[in-house]
Amino acid sequence: MNRSGGDSEDCLPKSKWITMLLAIAVPSAAPLRRPHHFRFLHPPGKLSLSRTRCAPSPPAEAQPVPPQPRRYPRQYPGEAVGVAEEMRFVAMRLRNTKRTTRNKDNNRADGAGEDDESKEEEVEDNDEMDEEGNDEVEEEEDNHEVEEWMPSMEGFVGYLVDSKLVFDTVERIIAGSTDVAYVYFRKSGLERSASIEKDLEWFREQAIEIPEPSTFGSTYAAYLSELAGSSAPAFLSHYYNIYFSHTTGGLAIGKKTCDKILEGRLLEFYKWDSDPELLLKDAREKLNELSKHWSRKDRNLCLKEAAKCFQYMGRIVRLIVS
Repeated sequence: MNRSGGDSEDCLPKSKWITMLLAIAVPSAAPLRRPHHFRFLHPPGKLSLSRTRCAPSPPAEAQPVPPQPRRYPRQYPGEAVGVAEEMRFVAMRLRNTKRTTRNKDNNRADGAGEDDESKEEEVEDNDEMDEEGNDEVEEEEDNHEVEEWMPSMEGFVGYLVDSKLVFDTVERIIAGSTDVAYVYFRKSGLERSASIEKDLEWFREQAIEIPEPSTFGSTYAAYLSELAGSSAPAFLSHYYNIYFSHTTGGLAIGKKTCDKILEGRLLEFYKWDSDPELLLKDAREKLNELSKHWSRKDRNLCLKEAAKCFQYMGRIVRLIVS
């Protein structure tokens, strides 16, 4: 080993040795670069303000609506009992209307301050009856003028003829119809057609002429026949109210008439084999039970036909005083 060479290497400065070692250890190290100055990525230009749109916020959860109290429809008078009870209230309302009309007529001067239109309305009101004969009976009791209501033999026989046609029609429909609703009212004991026939036969024996049915009776019988095939609730309204009016107001009228023109002889028309009130009660209970299956529309129709029944029967009962 050259001593002189070693001396020359040993004589190298220490910093030189560090530089040589780094060059050997990291031969590919790139030289350090000076940092660049900050540059804009885009050339400066005119700044513009734009509206920023925010993302829509999620919909708020719907607040639960508090339950509303359930409203029940107002019941008709007598609805809780049955349709027969509802029809009784209809009859009472018609009776009260008639009494109010009569009181107004009694307090008003004859023809003073009345025009033709008001007179026509009063005539129409007076033609409407609440029950069979009740209008005349109540008018007599209110005015204490019983003697003004004078039945005639001819009018009474005409009333019986029209009544027989009506009862014949009703009983024939009930007996021959295939409608299940009508079956409940067969052989109720309220039937009157056969009884009236006996009375008319007795009048024939007395040489009293038996007339043909009037327009009132024929019109009502035709209406009942048509109604029976279209609506059972409507027809049964007439069925019940025909017997109801006969066993109440009609019975009172019949007894008064027999006392006046038949010397107290009571016709078969006003006789029953059992208590008529019990027979009518049985028919009423059956009708109420049957009406539980009817809609409110059917019940309203039944009430409407009840008012019509009283009007038809009222026109027929007026034949007594014709």
